[in-house]
Amino acid sequence: MEVWIGRNGERHGPYQEEQVKEWLRSGQLSPEDLGWYEGLADWRPLSLLFPQDKPVPAPNPYGPPPLQQTQQAQPASRAIHFDYASFWQRFGAWVIDLLILMIPSMIVTYALGGVEAYKHLLDQIQAGADMATALRDYAKATEGANVASLAITFLYYMIFETSKLQATPGKLALRLRVTDLNGQRITLGRSAARNIVRLLGAVFGLIPIVCYLAITWTQRKQGLHDLWASTFVLNGTAQEQPPSRANGEQPGHFNA
Repeated sequence: MEVWIGRNGERHGPYQEEQVKEWLRSGQLSPEDLGWYEGLADWRPLSLLFPQDKPVPAPNPYGPPPLQQTQQAQPASRAIHFDYASFWQRFGAWVIDLLILMIPSMIVTYALGGVEAYKHLLDQIQAGADMATALRDYAKATEGANVASLAITFLYYMIFETSKLQATPGKLALRLRVTDLNGQRITLGRSAARNIVRLLGAVFGLIPIVCYLAITWTQRKQGLHDLWASTFVLNGTAQEQPPSRANGEQPGHFNA
């Protein structure tokens, strides 16, 4: 079992259960420190999560401050670790989302005359009409359907990324989530900025180049749309992450 530790307003981990128990026994963690693991509704004191471990003896009042001791000896003193999603994970999620979006796009294309425009294009080609003129007529006839499909795609990504899921169905299938630079749920404005780049890529036919290839060389595996909107795509769904507390919680409690 993996356990997260809360101390001094920071979240650390996750760590293995046996590690946490050992740190409790050795005094590197205090029974009053908070802990959380998947399945708990909220953070709880480690003394309640692991009651079999004896409390740490009272510190020497003439020695160094207890907090300073634990901070120096605490292996959990690092900030939360971000597990960035790889290029192929994100590409796979994009393919799944693309297949899902094909359904409403086909419906819109049919409703706005896209099928008739395609048939007219084939008739022009068979009749020996000028190819450039035929393609220009087809593009004009399907302009409304293309704009509607782009709007559906934009709303699809923006709504799902800003929801409690923090992910589109494609990302959920591969256990990924979208966050800001602090690992938190993104706002509508940030998602809109992120997907404007995706939208421009679609308009110019550069989706793989603009949105994904940068992941292969950026340090934190960010696409161009991530860099623009200051977002990450991380491993692990939002439901697998420790819950956060309200800003107005009482002093002395951990605030994720």
